[in-house]
Amino acid sequence: MKTEQNKVVEITFASAKVYDDPFNSVCVDAMVTDPDGVTRRVPAFWAGGSTWKFRYSSEKTGIHRYVTECSDASNPELQGVAGEIEIIPYVGTNPLYKHGAPVRKGEDLYMSHQDGTPFFWLGDTWWMGFTTRLAWPEGFAALTADRVEKGFSVIQIIAGLYPDMLPFDERGANEAGFPWDPDFKAINPAYFDAADKKIEHLAENGLVPCIVGCWGFFMKFAGKETIKRHWKNIIARWGAYPVVWCIAGEANMTFYDDASVPREEHLKNSRKDWNDITLFVHANDPFDRLVTIHPTSNGHEQIDDETLLGLDMLQTGHSSYSSLVPTIKQVTKAVERKKLPVINSEVCYEGICNSSYHDVQRYLFWSNVMLGACGHTYGANGIWQLNTVEKPYGVSPHGAHWGDTPWQEAYKLPGSFQVGCAKKFWTKFDWWRFEKHPEWIDRHNDGETVAGGFAVGIPGKVRIIFRPFLGGYFWNSDPVYLIEKDVTYRAVYFNPVNGEETDFGIITPDADGTWVSPRVNAFQDWVLALIAEQ
Repeated sequence: MKTEQNKVVEITFASAKVYDDPFNSVCVDAMVTDPDGVTRRVPAFWAGGSTWKFRYSSEKTGIHRYVTECSDASNPELQGVAGEIEIIPYVGTNPLYKHGAPVRKGEDLYMSHQDGTPFFWLGDTWWMGFTTRLAWPEGFAALTADRVEKGFSVIQIIAGLYPDMLPFDERGANEAGFPWDPDFKAINPAYFDAADKKIEHLAENGLVPCIVGCWGFFMKFAGKETIKRHWKNIIARWGAYPVVWCIAGEANMTFYDDASVPREEHLKNSRKDWNDITLFVHANDPFDRLVTIHPTSNGHEQIDDETLLGLDMLQTGHSSYSSLVPTIKQVTKAVERKKLPVINSEVCYEGICNSSYHDVQRYLFWSNVMLGACGHTYGANGIWQLNTVEKPYGVSPHGAHWGDTPWQEAYKLPGSFQVGCAKKFWTKFDWWRFEKHPEWIDRHNDGETVAGGFAVGIPGKVRIIFRPFLGGYFWNSDPVYLIEKDVTYRAVYFNPVNGEETDFGIITPDADGTWVSPRVNAFQDWVLALIAEQ
């Protein structure tokens, strides 16, 4: 068996022995020893009938040897089966195979690929992407191609146990039905077979699947032991892919009308339970994928021990303009803790409640990354639930709907193009080295209103200044201060609406190191970059 670096190989085992309850009564693992002599326990998954499979990938080239271990040691097709996998160098351009999956290196406040190459997270929210409302292959491939072209790097998607509905609501099914039987006794392998195609397609197109195990209220519906079995299956199925694990969505959320447990008691129990699940994922993941959790507010508050997380996800509101200042405050507070990399993983989906359109999307992206977030997640109403033209998603358990724009229209909303352009411009520079420099401009945002701009950069290398229309920058030219006398800068205006750049050439500051930028030609957001000449 042969594969390239970081690409998945699948090994299949067929049992002659028939089991009455194979999912629950038989456990199969592969002990895989890499060329350096390091051995990992790679869990296999029950693939239906009398078949088990394990999937493997590695950045290490050479011969990897495996031998299986089975809870039924008397089964010769599952116990003690040995083999070899040869990993050869990857020669393509897919960044996930060329550089490896996203990780956090040491105490870094940004993410990198496994080989150390910085990784910028531009996420999109396809929560219910495994359902038939995002049909395979046509619909899924079309949305994937659009996001790849626009520059997205992560897709946030849930492993079948969804928000906004009761368990086993028909809106949560895919072409094979539901992921679990109605009693949560055993998985439906065919459900995950269908989902496999979508996970593989994302990885093959350079998009990281950020796989959310379930929505938080499934802790009550399914129970902790079922959630563990759910995660064991997810890890075995998809851990070899370049994924990120998101332990749960809105982890500390109760079901919409559930007031059976006092709030503080619920939070105490919930944090402990999800902490236990996080420990379980770490213990059972041989690939050591990045672990995070999607919050009701702040990810680090969703479990008891935040050191188990490699990324702090935030959720900061869906109330359009009135969410902007609270978002600034929440992101600032999370970043200034300097404990985890920070991503705003859910905020103001474009079009939600017929609001939060592209001006809000631009402001959120630019303000969040310039406050120190190591990326950003975009979302569009119509995509997270996967409304279709023929069948809008419909009402949530609370009795109202969020908007019925079909995903076929929502993916064309201009905000996704504009945040994609922003990411492409931002990542031209060593963004992971940027620091805030309010002293470089007048009217720097004070965190209490949307008024003012944002300035970040690397002294002597590059300065990036965001002048948002919402921040009051729409009339005059503005000075840039404290420009180094021994550095020659070139000025570029980036248009965050259409992605175009205008090069103004070499600038000449005055004796005090001040330079007044040229007048812009449109009343809108602008980004000014001062780039040091080499």
